[in-house]
Amino acid sequence: MAEPEVYSPDVLAEEEPRYMRRQKPVEVRKRKFGKQQRLFYLKVCLGLLVACASGGVLYVAGDFLLNSPQFKLVKTEQIEIAGNVRVDAVAILDKFAADQGRSVLRVPLDERRRALEEIPWVEKASVARILPNRLRVELVERTPVAFLRQGAELALIDAHGVVLERPQQADYNFPVVTGIAEAAPREDRERQMQLFVQFMKEVEAARAGGSSLVSEVDLADAKDVRATIAGLPELGDPENGGQSTVLVHFGTGDFLSKFQAFAGNIEQWRTSAGRIESIDLRFERQVVVNPEKVSGIR
Repeated sequence: MAEPEVYSPDVLAEEEPRYMRRQKPVEVRKRKFGKQQRLFYLKVCLGLLVACASGGVLYVAGDFLLNSPQFKLVKTEQIEIAGNVRVDAVAILDKFAADQGRSVLRVPLDERRRALEEIPWVEKASVARILPNRLRVELVERTPVAFLRQGAELALIDAHGVVLERPQQADYNFPVVTGIAEAAPREDRERQMQLFVQFMKEVEAARAGGSSLVSEVDLADAKDVRATIAGLPELGDPENGGQSTVLVHFGTGDFLSKFQAFAGNIEQWRTSAGRIESIDLRFERQVVVNPEKVSGIR
């Protein structure tokens, strides 16, 4: 009979399931309300107190600034205006009628600026507060560059196509522009006037004082600038059998060289063709004299 195997206590102890061993109890430490925590909460409370106090001060200050009589716009004399020559001051002050009796801090500056720029003669405007109770308005007025014929009436028009009412006391010396409808979109009128400005610039560059010889410009045809030239010495003296004006078709570009060709050859063309009523310069290397009569020269 075999003898049973004998195991040492150490081996048995190693094979004993771990879950049957007694675990060392975990020590749970209670967090104490230490010095750092007390300091943190103290700072939070102080911050809240400061915020409440600041809010109260701001409220009182805001109420004072918005409602104190010292900041109110009471008289029109409190509105300073600069830069207006053609724009009536009454029209400017009327834009601030709703602000009478209010604090200058309540005046919507951007809204008032936009309202001022709706006045036809005003190109740009700025509005600023001058504490405690004043406003300053600065204007840049539009610069007219031509007369605009509207039926039997003449208005003024600037380079951006804005039609301006003629001041009663003003003396302007501009050519007359036709072919622009006041009811046309602003973009169309500006495009036409930019072409006019370019034409006048190149004519002046072609001949000193040349722009002063332009009497009228018809912009009705987008492909042809038609200008009436008056007072050109080469045309001769009207009192001695010469003629006073001639209509020239300039097309849409290269105005400088075309005007030079016109001024340099008009006397020769007049000698060859007699009285010249119109000249067409739109064709390359070709000049048509009196095209309405279907006669031309090269």
